[in-house]
Amino acid sequence: MPKKFLIIRFSSIGDIIQCMTAVDGILNHYPDAEIHWIARKDMSSFLAMDQRIYKVWGFDRGQGFKGLLRQARELKKEKFDFVYDAHSNIRSIVLKTVLVPRWKRWFGMGAKYTMRSKERIKRILLFKFGIDRFPMPFKGMLSYRKPLEKWGLTDYSKVNANWYFPEELKQKMEANVFSNLKGEPSKLVTLVPSAAWIMKRWPVSHWQKLVQQLPDYHFMILAGPDDVFCNEIEAVATGRVLNLSGKTNLLESCYLVQKSNLVISGDTGFLHAADKFSIPALSLMGPTAFGFTTGEHIKTLEVDMKCRPCTKDGSGRCSQRVYQQCMVDITPEWVAQEVIQRMS
Repeated sequence: MPKKFLIIRFSSIGDIIQCMTAVDGILNHYPDAEIHWIARKDMSSFLAMDQRIYKVWGFDRGQGFKGLLRQARELKKEKFDFVYDAHSNIRSIVLKTVLVPRWKRWFGMGAKYTMRSKERIKRILLFKFGIDRFPMPFKGMLSYRKPLEKWGLTDYSKVNANWYFPEELKQKMEANVFSNLKGEPSKLVTLVPSAAWIMKRWPVSHWQKLVQQLPDYHFMILAGPDDVFCNEIEAVATGRVLNLSGKTNLLESCYLVQKSNLVISGDTGFLHAADKFSIPALSLMGPTAFGFTTGEHIKTLEVDMKCRPCTKDGSGRCSQRVYQQCMVDITPEWVAQEVIQRMS
């Protein structure tokens, strides 16, 4: 009988992408494993890209605590051999309590269990007192592999390269995006100007200057419907900038990342998608601590400041007189030079 695994990671895009490395490790050791994953419902389409995952369980936050308990009871019927809590929050603790009760773990009964700790004490030391006890740069993908060592899973030599995108999605992107691009396809650069928190975004004026610094290139912007500031970037060169903010969904945007020549992004989920897809990228890292990529095909641009990192996700206040100085000092000229070198 093949071993059955459950991975618990509800969100966010970047974390789910980095956690997907666990699938590689499991299948390198158990090629016939049946892997299940529970994630927030709106993240399910992304996980469907990896067809090695047997089943994705969509969690609906609108169902509340009772809905979570119902889903836990459904999961319990699957009789998993291994349960990996890669989220470590209240919801995952509820699932753990139902699927792998503490008394069973005491007596070595039921599913084997491991958890990715958020190491909250280390975080307090880092962000409140500036005492760093994390391995820096902190690479999230590696941190998702660490708990699996408890089960003897250490081989990540084979990784997924066959990402699945529905044929109708590909046709839609061909008709609505690629057919509207101007200029040489080899000189197209993908820009990801937004982020969940403003403090980890590269300044809009820097994006504008970057476009102006590279008159021989054209650009595609990936962003959400609320990121209206992308119109300001488009305005500096309307003939060379295709602004797709709010025009593509999560899965479509991931497909466009996979088809990119080069991605430029701050600490975002799409940066980690480029990392996972082996797409060259420039990572603009400022205040955040845990968004560093793993692959050698991605170059991190950052400035050395004593106050870095100051936040786990870009929330909070900047302590410098120049707001976001760690991002401001990554100049458009510097990024433009890197683009030319990489694209050549």
